[in-house]
Formats: sequence, structure tokens, C-alpha cells
Amino acid sequence: MDFDLQRVLLALPVLLLSLTAHEFAHAWVALKQGDDTAYMLGRVTLDPRAHLDPIGSLLFPIMAIGSGLPLLGWAKPVPTNPRKYRNYTRGDILVSLAGVAANLVLALLFALLALLVVLLARGVANPPQALETLLLMIQMGVAANVALIFFNLLPIPPLDGSHVLYHLLPPDLAASYRRLYPYGMLILWGLVLTGGFRWLLVPISAVVRLLLWPAARMLVA
Repeated sequence: MDFDLQRVLLALPVLLLSLTAHEFAHAWVALKQGDDTAYMLGRVTLDPRAHLDPIGSLLFPIMAIGSGLPLLGWAKPVPTNPRKYRNYTRGDILVSLAGVAANLVLALLFALLALLVVLLARGVANPPQALETLLLMIQMGVAANVALIFFNLLPIPPLDGSHVLYHLLPPDLAASYRRLYPYGMLILWGLVLTGGFRWLLVPISAVVRLLLWPAARMLVA
């Protein structure tokens, strides 16, 4: 299997940016909710070095992006102490949703940037190759953030969606659901290795196309 180094060089930076923004948002909202655990550990920062995991943020993504294998990347989880939240339920939900909110903002910004690049290219007689490369990188940024949103909202521990679902369940069901937490990573890896996440490609692709539609329409106009 050929290794696509060019694709790695284009996709990896936007993936690292997306993971960094995701974890920063968790840490920042936790601080706003009264928990300074992540702040004391230097995690309320946009410096990627504070958040990225050598295996989950670099090795696995490089291998997957370059070879076309299923991608499962992660950053270092933001440590939190929910007992410090001013309101436990509200704080846990907000902190859990903060990461996907950051990815949503990035996806929208990348989509807007794609439109601006297309407009710039239309004003140039012979657009340089760099503009096409930049546009491809931006498209990857949209796709990466949309994928992170869908993936992290899945109600599988320890993903963000599991924290939200826990608080929405009746107490008895919530207690039973909590007992799944030790097996969450096994479930995730099982789904990745068996292709269980393929169904996510349909909604992810649909949202990516929707976000990039203004730029695509402008490109063919």
C-alpha cells in the first residue's frame, strides 16, 4: 500500500488544530464552571503541546491518513473535577459539549475561508497552485471538524455524548449506563476495527457538502 505523504502534510495540521481547539474548549469551560483542575495543569491554552498525545494525535493519524486506514485519533483528555462545578449537572453538560461547540465554530470558519479563497481565485487570471492546495487543506479542515462533532456526540463512554446522555436518563437507567464506562474504549476499538462507524460517513459527507456548497457553487458559476 502506497503512503501518501502529501495528504498527511495537508490533513495533519488541520486535525491537530481541531483536536487542540476541542480540548482547549473543555478546559476553558470547566474553569468558567468553577473547576480549575485543567487550568492548574496548563491546559487552558491553545498551545498544541499541552494537549496532543504522541500516539493518538500523531502516530495513529499519520498512519491512517497516509495509508487510507480507518482513523481514530485523540488528544490527551482534559482532567476535570465535577465536584468543583457550581452546578454539577449543568457544568458537566456544558463542559462535555464545549469541545464539539469549538469544532462547530472551526467548521464554519473553514467553510467561510473556503468561500473567500474561491472568490480570491476568481479574481486571478491564472490562480497559483498554492491556492488550490490551500483550498484542499481548508476542505479537509471542514471534514475533520464535522467528523469530530459526530464522533464525539456518540453516546459511547468516554465520548462527550455519553456524559450528556447520562444526565438525561432516569436515575436507575443512568446508574446502569454508568456501568458501561469501563468498557467504552473496548467498544470504540471494536467498532473501528470492524467498520462499525461506516454509517457515520453518510451524515458527515452530507454536512460537509452543505457547508462547502456556497464555495462550490461560486467555483462553477
